[in-house]
Amino acid sequence: QVQLVESGGRLVQAGGSLRLSCAASGRTFSSYTMGWFRQAPGKEREFVAAINRSGWSGGSTYYADSVKGRFTIFRDNAKNTVYLQMNSLKPEDTAVYYCGARPPGSSEYLYWGQGTQVTVSS
Repeated sequence: QVQLVESGGRLVQAGGSLRLSCAASGRTFSSYTMGWFRQAPGKEREFVAAINRSGWSGGSTYYADSVKGRFTIFRDNAKNTVYLQMNSLKPEDTAVYYCGARPPGSSEYLYWGQGTQVTVSS
């Protein structure tokens, strides 16, 4: 069982930056693929970014086209934390951001945090 707690969301002006954090419990954090997703009002949850577990494809990262070049996902296994650095924010980035954990061998994210609200004003 993994518990995830997101933080860092707030109101920011367009063009600004935010760093979201997701702290995980447990001693197996480094073995999980971690992802960030978001859900805007009236829309389905969508993929934002993911990072493989360390040592698997060298911790490769993946991004949605809409955030590529603006967002960066990275992890600190010593702190059991995954981050999402968001630059050049746009109003359309406004959403609740969730982090998820996908265990080895699973095709799905099985653990989710409660979400953190990001609001980008124009």
